[in-house]
Amino acid sequence: MLKPEKEYGLVCGIDEAGRGPLAGPVCAAAVILPEEYDLPGLNDSKKLSSKAREALFDRILETAVAWGVGWADEKEIDRINILQATFQAMGRAFGGLDRTPDYAFVDGNRPPQLPVPVRCVVGGDGKYDCIAAASILAKVSRDRLMLDYDRQYPGYGFARHKGYGTKVHYAALAELGPCPIHRLTFLKGLEK
Repeated sequence: MLKPEKEYGLVCGIDEAGRGPLAGPVCAAAVILPEEYDLPGLNDSKKLSSKAREALFDRILETAVAWGVGWADEKEIDRINILQATFQAMGRAFGGLDRTPDYAFVDGNRPPQLPVPVRCVVGGDGKYDCIAAASILAKVSRDRLMLDYDRQYPGYGFARHKGYGTKVHYAALAELGPCPIHRLTFLKGLEK
């Protein structure tokens, strides 16, 4: 994968996790990696096992020059839509950095408004190390939260599907109705 730090200076990679689920927040992470680092196995979070993501999560936190995680919850998603909520989460992740990068590389094709130049990269989590690192922080952070929600709201299977629209999740919704972390705008047309 590519390391843009040599060409662009202090670069922040930004990615999100959880745009598609029916429940829970969207999470974004921002990561600034040093010019030299060793993170074997670093890749798009979707291409890694949960065990590999967990191991890399800790290594990324130890290695990063700076990192931040930002959230937008289900109420915010329902109020302003998932795209705008994703941008909010990305801005909050960027705001959590304790260093200001020269440039931000964002996974996707639409840029959030940030106080530095932004380069959008479709499939960036599989092309740039800094975005891959952000994808792992976002995914692991969100998965851990969904495990907590599984304990708070038993019966929905959040530990298993992390809020995505699986058969098990739809069956639970049909039986139990939505719980407080469901995105009601994502459930239009579903009835108890």
